[in-house]
Amino acid sequence: MGDSGKNADRNSAADDAGPAFRRASFTALGQAASAACAGVSPRFPTPAEICMPSACGDAQADALERAVVERLGHVTDPELGRSVVDLHMITRVEAVRRSAGSGMERPVQAGPDDAVYDVRVDLELTVSGCPLTRHLLDAVTAAAQSCSRPGILVVPQITVSAMSAAKLSGLVAELRASRRRNPFADPDRRTKIFAIASGKGGVGKSSVAANLAAAFAARGLKTAAIDADVYGFSLPGLFGVRSQPTNVGGMLMPVRAWGVDLMSIGMFAGTDRAILWRGPRLQRSLQQFLSDVWWDEPDVLVLDLPPGTGDMAISVAQFLPAAQIVVVTTPQPSASGIAVRAGLMVLQLPGHVAGVVENMSWYEHRGEKLRVFGEGGGRQVADRLTRELGYAVPLLGQIPLETRVRTDGEQGRPTVLAADGSLADTGVARRFDAIAGRLLRLD
Repeated sequence: MGDSGKNADRNSAADDAGPAFRRASFTALGQAASAACAGVSPRFPTPAEICMPSACGDAQADALERAVVERLGHVTDPELGRSVVDLHMITRVEAVRRSAGSGMERPVQAGPDDAVYDVRVDLELTVSGCPLTRHLLDAVTAAAQSCSRPGILVVPQITVSAMSAAKLSGLVAELRASRRRNPFADPDRRTKIFAIASGKGGVGKSSVAANLAAAFAARGLKTAAIDADVYGFSLPGLFGVRSQPTNVGGMLMPVRAWGVDLMSIGMFAGTDRAILWRGPRLQRSLQQFLSDVWWDEPDVLVLDLPPGTGDMAISVAQFLPAAQIVVVTTPQPSASGIAVRAGLMVLQLPGHVAGVVENMSWYEHRGEKLRVFGEGGGRQVADRLTRELGYAVPLLGQIPLETRVRTDGEQGRPTVLAADGSLADTGVARRFDAIAGRLLRLD
């Protein structure tokens, strides 16, 4: 289970769990696979069946149970994007009125005439020992407490356990059946897909990809990002991710950081390990990131492509034909000339160039814009692509050369975001937000 908040500590619990949590994940995977091979297909109880009928015919207790289940239907697992009721994580809700002779201390917040109900809620996690249990436990507790009203005080009693291997297998099968193998290839999808490309390395492409994804998330959009730059993966570091994805019955849950669901080979390989893969392996890695990860249905998917027009660019065109290409360049002619090639690949492959972003456009010093790398490269790329492709390719925006872009990224926070996850009140943040807005308005 991931944390749905936007603050910087969203990965700390997973980091503290370390190898023990990862072992638990893969143990669950093995158990689920065994159950599937045995043909186990559990029947999940309906929401009405979760409620325990009152033994003494207490109509108020029955009504409270139904109210708690209804409130729990709004508690969402942030990784799977569905409620804990729909995911069959709630197995029992039972309300019992506390009698005067129960021997239990009366809550201090209870009025003298209030009826106190102990409400037991049984919560089953998909993975035993999940390090982010606290998030769901707090949300379930709050949902039950919210059913208190004048004259009635609800005291939640939450028990936590793990799903059986058979139940986990059935849940995974249900989730897989609810979507196609590659959900982003569905022609009826609502997800906008932006592939961030460059003709050469060193132009800040990954920084642009990370900050655009964060800008989309800051707008309240459900945002996903795939680090398709397998050899030079950067997104985990730029988002401060140090944990691995959770493995739930063979489905990977993307790691959420700063409001963005992320997947990168860097989460598995480690920051210092070189990736030595040829074309077919690269293609399979993208295919797995698209098909074997539970993305739910994001509003926006951002891909950070490797520089150039090699195997991964071809794979993106194959698996994501509706992807829109955003070309990143710097102002100097040596970079802009090469950047044109990244856009022209759509002449040979499916795709559409959404526009051009010029990075490191100037450095501001004492009110003066110093054009360290020259000027005009972004406009030249946009104009050239417009002529060659036969449709308007806009210059989406220019990003200045600022130290904070580097320092914030090195600290694991996209520079467009403030410490609370909202859009930062800075010029560069507003520029990225404007680019995100222009991309969302494209047909």
